[in-house]
Amino acid sequence: MHDQPKYTALQQTTFFTDNRSARPLVAGTVARGQLRDDTLLYGGKVNGADAEVFPFPIDDRVMARGQDRFDIYCSPCHGRTGQGNGMVVQRGYRRPPTYHQDRLRTAPVGHFFDVVTNGFGAMPDYATQIRAEDRWAIVAYIRALQLSQHATIGDVPAAERDKIK
Repeated sequence: MHDQPKYTALQQTTFFTDNRSARPLVAGTVARGQLRDDTLLYGGKVNGADAEVFPFPIDDRVMARGQDRFDIYCSPCHGRTGQGNGMVVQRGYRRPPTYHQDRLRTAPVGHFFDVVTNGFGAMPDYATQIRAEDRWAIVAYIRALQLSQHATIGDVPAAERDKIK
């Protein structure tokens, strides 16, 4: 058992007719957990267009996760309120657009997911740093930020209106 015959990676052998010790992968092999066949969840698209809907229900847990991820990855440039005045912008980095302009308030949620995933302009992509579910949570939080800056008294439940000063 001490001196077993073995091959190291990519070592040549005469055992197989192609002289390779490692066998090639079967065509179409996908690593476990890497199929990503849900185009809405992993691509932010429905029928090739930016999605108008989220791939899963948005609840308090998702919003809390979105705020946490937003504060870590997005707020350095976009600021905590989404105005585009984050700390790195204050120190000379190019200012991103505010989330509160009409063009972005009416943009589908798939647009934000695509930008976070693939980057846009000076913004780098975050596909390797942020998993897809967390990118969607960030998008949900961005929508909440947008609503917070353009809400009316009619958006507040009647039972809660007396708490507003």
